[in-house]
Amino acid sequence: MSMDTGWLADNWAQVRLRVDAACREADRDPAEVGILPVSKTFGPDLIRAGVALGMRRFGENKVQEIRDKSAPLADCGIDWVMIGHLQTNKARDVARLASEVQSLDRLELAEALDRRLQHEGRAIDVLVQVKTSSEPSKYGLPPEQLPGFLNVLRGYDTLRVRGLMTLAIHSSEPAEVRACFRLLRELRDRAVAQGHDLTELSMGMSGDFPLAIAEGATEVRIGTAIFGSRPYPDSHYWPEPPLKA
Repeated sequence: MSMDTGWLADNWAQVRLRVDAACREADRDPAEVGILPVSKTFGPDLIRAGVALGMRRFGENKVQEIRDKSAPLADCGIDWVMIGHLQTNKARDVARLASEVQSLDRLELAEALDRRLQHEGRAIDVLVQVKTSSEPSKYGLPPEQLPGFLNVLRGYDTLRVRGLMTLAIHSSEPAEVRACFRLLRELRDRAVAQGHDLTELSMGMSGDFPLAIAEGATEVRIGTAIFGSRPYPDSHYWPEPPLKA
């Protein structure tokens, strides 16, 4: 018996409306801002339902989840996007299965990905993750190291550097959150002035994406607002449909 996913269609439509409204508030064209559905902890059936609604790219935090989901969803034409911290020993699976990595934050990872991508005979898009907050739990390249890192990445033909990604500080103060997004945009603008072709700014999630859009995000990573509350890690398939307000 199939599950009712009408709530998923409603959520998807509402998120698009909210993103469009945030764009208008920031005097931006809604066509400039994409939505990356974040499907971490949700299983293949729900992702397939998302594909039926027009979703094609899905963000995942763990390589194992991409590996587990890619086989049963092989017929869906999904582009898997790695957005979580990536260990170098997982580069093989990423090089084989992912179409994009948004969490490139160190040279050893670039080298590992390049080796495996050469072996696979393919190239992928990458974003450099920059640490824009002081929180110890956040990963990312220190901002002052970005210029040198971008120069080094020019030497890797398998890594198509498209832009930057960040996680903002977890704070109830909008000004603190917005400052993280502003810093990423400023870093991107400086890099572009130095000759780097960086068009993408992946920043903003369910709780703070309007602030990210106001600061120039080209893609927002949305999980909870689309798929609902995360299931328990070992349930891994369907969340409870959200309660209507």
